[in-house]
Amino acid sequence: MSAVIGQPAPDFRLRELDGREHLLSEYRGRIVILNFWSCECPHSERADRSILEKMEAWGGAVFLLSIASNRNESLEALRIATVVRLLPLVLLDAEQQVADLYGAQTTPHLFVIDKPGFLRYRGALDDLTFRHRIPTRSYLVEAVEALLAGRLPPLSESPAYGCAIVREI
Repeated sequence: MSAVIGQPAPDFRLRELDGREHLLSEYRGRIVILNFWSCECPHSERADRSILEKMEAWGGAVFLLSIASNRNESLEALRIATVVRLLPLVLLDAEQQVADLYGAQTTPHLFVIDKPGFLRYRGALDDLTFRHRIPTRSYLVEAVEALLAGRLPPLSESPAYGCAIVREI
């Protein structure tokens, strides 16, 4: 089963950096942001700052799961970046099973799941691109705030922008 907008988000089980297991289905009842993440990508670092800034305003209704799927990033590098960036949780997907399941291609590549567990948004953090250097629209904020208000996001998909997920070394 692969991730399809408007359908139940495929469940998965991944381990945290300290080895604890997490199931996506454990977070049902909250809005979940899946952030395919990199400790080396500057776009991921920018997304971390933006997302964490909003997480405080959203409170406990929204949960962030950062997923490290790059084969070339060491556990030590992931740990350091997690601490420096103040990330609450990073899950390991070194074999890219969850990245493949969701079709994640870049870091960041964001997926928003609503409280009942349906995938409602997939794509970029905002409208920043190589030619459009200053973002004017935050797709992630629009998606999450629409879901918090009981509405569907105004945009369900956008092209992801960032560093490619490293699948082989």
